[in-house]
Amino acid sequence: LPILKEAGANLDKVINFGWFDVIAKPTLFLLNFLHHYLHNYGVAIILVTIIFKLLFWPISHKGMKSMKTMQKIQPKMAKLREKYKDDTERLNQEMMTLYKTYKVNPLGGCLPMILQIPVFFALYKVLLQTIELRHAPFMLWITDLSAPDRLYIGFDIPGLGGIPVLTLLMGASMFLQQKMTPTTGDPTQAKIMMFLPVIFTFMFLNFASGLVLYWFVNNLLSIVQQYFINRSVEP
Repeated sequence: LPILKEAGANLDKVINFGWFDVIAKPTLFLLNFLHHYLHNYGVAIILVTIIFKLLFWPISHKGMKSMKTMQKIQPKMAKLREKYKDDTERLNQEMMTLYKTYKVNPLGGCLPMILQIPVFFALYKVLLQTIELRHAPFMLWITDLSAPDRLYIGFDIPGLGGIPVLTLLMGASMFLQQKMTPTTGDPTQAKIMMFLPVIFTFMFLNFASGLVLYWFVNNLLSIVQQYFINRSVEP
């Protein structure tokens, strides 16, 4: 890359990340900057995850706190639904009054997940298209951050080859996060949310290990954040 740049080939301008260009290019710059000092793209991904988490912390904190408060007022909401079950307009008015009283946004709980989506796809594009991260090792069994993680144990596992240790850890962390996240009171939605870690684990089996590492570290940080929120909001 340095030789080609000296020859006048601006490869950084050739790479096109599509819609996620505005996030992907700064992310790549930050990864390369950290790698220059750390000499490990895996550690750089961890630090980038922490940086993004800190940047979005106030917004995600507000969303998580809103979900916890929503759980707290579920009994009041149930009473209103029962009281105004035949008057939808009045029910909506009373619900809005309840939300204003407790300063909650019923859609606020979606923010933490929504904020991750553009960063997730930007990092996906970076790992898929960037030459620097091809065959970039992290540690232990992860020798290529642009390839799926597999721990080979002497024999092939049908359909997988090796054990996707990092992916399984990511799924476990997501399951723990779901257990700590306040429910909406809807049993059907609660069951769907509990299945999400299983779905995501299967989805991530063939994703780049660098992407799985990002999601795993982000889950761990979210667990810590949710722990303190659960303690701060009175039941």
